[in-house]
Amino acid sequence: MSGRRPAAGLLTVALLAGVLAGCAGGSKEPALDTYTAEEIFKKGELELATGKRPKNALVYFQEVERLYPYTEYAKRALIMQAYTHHKAKEYPEARDAAQRFLDFYPGDEDAPYALYLMALSYYDQIDDVGRDQGITFQALSGMRDVIETYPDSEYARSAILKFDLAFDQLAAKEMEVGRYYLKRRHYTAAINRFRVVVQDFQTTTHTAEALHRLVESYVALGLNDEAQTAAAILGYNYQSSPFYEDSYRLLKGKGLSPEAKGESWLRTIYRQMVKGEWL
Repeated sequence: MSGRRPAAGLLTVALLAGVLAGCAGGSKEPALDTYTAEEIFKKGELELATGKRPKNALVYFQEVERLYPYTEYAKRALIMQAYTHHKAKEYPEARDAAQRFLDFYPGDEDAPYALYLMALSYYDQIDDVGRDQGITFQALSGMRDVIETYPDSEYARSAILKFDLAFDQLAAKEMEVGRYYLKRRHYTAAINRFRVVVQDFQTTTHTAEALHRLVESYVALGLNDEAQTAAAILGYNYQSSPFYEDSYRLLKGKGLSPEAKGESWLRTIYRQMVKGEWL
């Protein structure tokens, strides 16, 4: 899930490898302050490309910024610090470095990447659906910032994809909790969770199952109008889904059929999703 390197970070590995090979005769390497900004920067790139621990490259990028502040290489070294922290899975540190870059160089060509990297540092922490989803909300917020601030950038396209995946993650969490309640016959609590998916996460992959679970829950409570309306929405939008087949079979066994009935919250969803009446 990691992002690509910034455009300015092209490696000149072969050249630097030759320089380092010439110093491999056992003599102590000169102090970094005897090198130019470019030479130190390339040392960091080489270490990042060939070393086993990304963090080992950090000292070079940090020294460029310390020894040669306000230079082009200091600017490039800062975005590389953010990238290196992220590669090392040091996400808070990656966000801090990326934010410093945006504070110092808001109009730079790598600013979209810095903002994307901040969002990515949350996205790459999203764990399985059984965990707290606060990180997922932060990832969504960050990806939305990228999409809205730099809509024409290459990072916006990636952010849209990851936004959709994170959005789906939130719906999955609601479904997991809803199934837990449904299995234990806590139908009202289950309905509340499935309702969130149907109302707030209609574009995710979980909507069909949420509607079916609503049918199951409402039938169990004897709320037939709501069960029939949920099945009608399911049939209109997901007629080929196994979930619709299960709902249809369940209703048929009760002498019922999928149709919009009553004036519950589902009737409003029916008007929106089936009839296109949003007002």
